[in-house]
Amino acid sequence: MVTDPETVALADAEDRTRGELRAVLDTNVPIAAHLSRNPRSPTIELLERWRRGQFTQLYSDDMLVELVEKFRARKIASEASDRYLADLIMLGEFVFVAPEQVPNAIGADPDDNAILACAFVGRASHIITYDPHFDVLDGDYQGISVLDGLHFLYIVRGDRPPEHSGAETVRPPIS
Repeated sequence: MVTDPETVALADAEDRTRGELRAVLDTNVPIAAHLSRNPRSPTIELLERWRRGQFTQLYSDDMLVELVEKFRARKIASEASDRYLADLIMLGEFVFVAPEQVPNAIGADPDDNAILACAFVGRASHIITYDPHFDVLDGDYQGISVLDGLHFLYIVRGDRPPEHSGAETVRPPIS
């Protein structure tokens, strides 16, 4: 069977939007949750909803390595980081990404391209990030919606999210 690439891409985009929430969380999302002093933080709520099975979190080897590095660099308690990593491995969906599948879409930080690859290969519906490098994608990568944590939380809750543009991205302070 011969199918042109444009037809395949459209079918993939439609599959991603058929109700199942499949998200790749950039490493800055769990870092923000763990650094938050606000127990009602939207990012904390997002992780709690993931643990309750309200969406599928996708991850790759590269993302696990980066998470461990970032948790250590931010001096996040090993108990908290170990719990998150264990939950991610047990509850998340592992996506194998071959090196040749990593795009070169974000030039400002090539490590961010691993997140794009995980999302595309894993057939994600959403990429969740607070990283301004993703703004070059203008809210979409290959049919995958690129949002910040607050806007994705509205979707997970089933609320109508406010209108979103890259300029309105809510970024928690991460120092």
